[in-house]
Amino acid sequence: MALNYDLSEEQQILRSSVRKFAKDVIKPVARELDEREEFSYDTMKSMAELGLFGVFVSPEHGGQGLDYVSYIIATEEIARVDGSHAATVAAGNSLGIGPLNYYGSEEQKKKYLPKLCAGQGLWGFGLTEPNAGSDAGGSQTTAVPDGNEWVINGSKIFITNAANKISMGVTIQAVTGKRPDGKKELSCFLVEHGTKGFTAKEMHGKLMWRSSNTAELYFEDCRIPRENLLGRQGDGFHQMLSTLDGGRLSIGAMGLGCGQGAFDLALAYSQERQQFGRPICKFQAIAFKLADMAMEIELARNLMYKAGWLRDNQRPFAQEAAMAKLYCSELARRVSNHAVQIHGGYGLMKEYDVERFYRDAKFLEIGEGTSEVQRIVISRQIGC
Repeated sequence: MALNYDLSEEQQILRSSVRKFAKDVIKPVARELDEREEFSYDTMKSMAELGLFGVFVSPEHGGQGLDYVSYIIATEEIARVDGSHAATVAAGNSLGIGPLNYYGSEEQKKKYLPKLCAGQGLWGFGLTEPNAGSDAGGSQTTAVPDGNEWVINGSKIFITNAANKISMGVTIQAVTGKRPDGKKELSCFLVEHGTKGFTAKEMHGKLMWRSSNTAELYFEDCRIPRENLLGRQGDGFHQMLSTLDGGRLSIGAMGLGCGQGAFDLALAYSQERQQFGRPICKFQAIAFKLADMAMEIELARNLMYKAGWLRDNQRPFAQEAAMAKLYCSELARRVSNHAVQIHGGYGLMKEYDVERFYRDAKFLEIGEGTSEVQRIVISRQIGC
């Protein structure tokens, strides 16, 4: 079959509508929200009305029924304007909705997905712990069966969308015993907000994504029904790793959008800024820097969309997802760094959006698997 790099008509319409929305609705408020570290329920509602939640979920459960490339495009376009709003969309879909959509029972899907897809609520993904980051299997949170309930004790940290007034609950990984090989048996559970013994505390003082909601979670003899087990007991680690494969595509899309947005700002500034009687983009030092940025963004987009295409076509995509996440996140750092350099002193001031892109880019090399972990994943995939 011949290669086709054209987006479908539906994907082109989606890209155009999300791009316009981000420019008209998010951009005017992004800087102020970042400064105040404030999650916006107004823009959350508007993103939901645009259909940005449950993008890949079937209409039967309230979703849009679109492909994963469409989801990547939507995330990229939001990130092109603001990382915080993109984080809300990315985590809301791949980490919040994803596990419920792929591993939930029919009863669990009917209970939660329609509201989450409509943007009436958000759902968190509780994997990271104070002492378990890259070593996801090092979870210390426990879940012990007691009659018709599970009793959960432990804590989670850096959990997106898990501590605001529309947060409905979280999917958490917990230790439920030992496997025959002596390793921890890990299972996933659904914990609703309002459950006795469950506390979510909003985190502040972040370098990046300051208007995205981030939480610490605490479980103290937290009792949930036995049916709140997600999938089968002992499948938790597999579920989490599979979720992270999809999540890497989200972070990759955010990196691509961040890089594109920073490039847009740098190009526009370089065409307006005059030095020595001409725009600075006419100087070879700046022109070549912009050329390299544009080239890397094009390479990143091709890699990113290919990874999404592989997933849509039920092909193995773990290697490409890791590559896309790694390349796009490091691209965002390089391009935003060049963009600040092109802005000179103005790039260091909060009144210029490029400063926010520079800060937001850093988390992309850390979240959902650090760059170092991505290189481990890739090296294993290629047989090392």
